[in-house]
Amino acid sequence: MIIQIEPESEIPIYQQITNQIIEGIARGSIQPGDSLPSVRTFATDLGINMHTVNKSYHQLEKKGIIRIMPKSGAVISSPQDFNESSFERLKSDYKLLIAESLVVGMSNEQIQELVSSIIQSFKNPINKEV
Repeated sequence: MIIQIEPESEIPIYQQITNQIIEGIARGSIQPGDSLPSVRTFATDLGINMHTVNKSYHQLEKKGIIRIMPKSGAVISSPQDFNESSFERLKSDYKLLIAESLVVGMSNEQIQELVSSIIQSFKNPINKEV
């Protein structure tokens, strides 16, 4: 697993880690059951504070993406049943992004094409980012 941190980014480092782990799972480069590095090891490898990695891991755990087991580390969870709680959380996230897209002038068609191309990029690992 390769995580690239951009220290100058407006996105906090813990969020960059969280986002890249989620994208790695979506692309299939990280599989359910895979272990993530320990907080201390990961922080050392990335050259960042271990509290930053810890915050990312807890954010992933809260979303049900990983399980943190004391003395065993963090493990990627198996796909969970899509439930009402997940639906409402994602709906709220999408709602804001779609509203912003409309505010900056994107059409419905452009938004739908963008979403479709992003989904395709996760299904086809040859494609990089959209």
